[in-house]
Amino acid sequence: MKNVYFLSDAHLGSRAIKHGRTQERRLVNFLDSIKHTAAAVYLLGDMFDFWYEFKTVVPKGYTRFLGKLSELTDMGVEVHFFTGNHDIWCGDYLTKECGVIIHREALTTEIYGKEFYLAHGDGLGDPDKKFKLLRSMFHSHTLQTLFSALHPRWSIDLGLTWAKHSRMKRIDGKEPDYMGENNEHLVLYTKEYLKSHPNINFFIYGHRHIELDLMLSSTSRILILGDWINFFSYAVFDGENLFLEEFIEGETKL
Repeated sequence: MKNVYFLSDAHLGSRAIKHGRTQERRLVNFLDSIKHTAAAVYLLGDMFDFWYEFKTVVPKGYTRFLGKLSELTDMGVEVHFFTGNHDIWCGDYLTKECGVIIHREALTTEIYGKEFYLAHGDGLGDPDKKFKLLRSMFHSHTLQTLFSALHPRWSIDLGLTWAKHSRMKRIDGKEPDYMGENNEHLVLYTKEYLKSHPNINFFIYGHRHIELDLMLSSTSRILILGDWINFFSYAVFDGENLFLEEFIEGETKL
């Protein structure tokens, strides 16, 4: 039985990450290390800091990452790509060119007999009215059409600059530390969702940039995956057990 892997929040291309090329190589090295042991890889959002597809134009760069995704899917590994709040503007490029499966909403799926609820996590339980407004604007087809009218030299630069400004507003460019299960929006949302969906065994999210592994009941756990900026963390499910781990360069993933 092969493993199933989960990771999120690489924010590739971020102008706020000084070690961007090294970061991408480390991610690619990890994907290379698991290619023979993986049945599927779930990328739970914000793999790019800003990604916007025009009809015949996509952002430059990311060739190592995109090439590795293509290699995985060519080998028969399922690669699932969830859009996050930084890369919601994916079109069909990743599907047609790299063979990945795009998910734009949360997904409930069975993996090796266990029920998983998978989502990036943005918009789930967060009461911030400003964030909700921005999220609705980013998802607006009308605004996306207007944005597409800009030349890529301006629109891509605008998106990357906006994303950098958003990150640098935080202390040291990092998300707040874990605030406790009574204050974490994703935990509160999950507890409420579990009341009407008690058969779900694992809830896995990105978005928050913290590592969290918390039992919600005797049969249900929530995992928040950390990121590939500071933690280089991921979850792996072997059919029986689910682990939250960090990738150390040079390790061989069994």
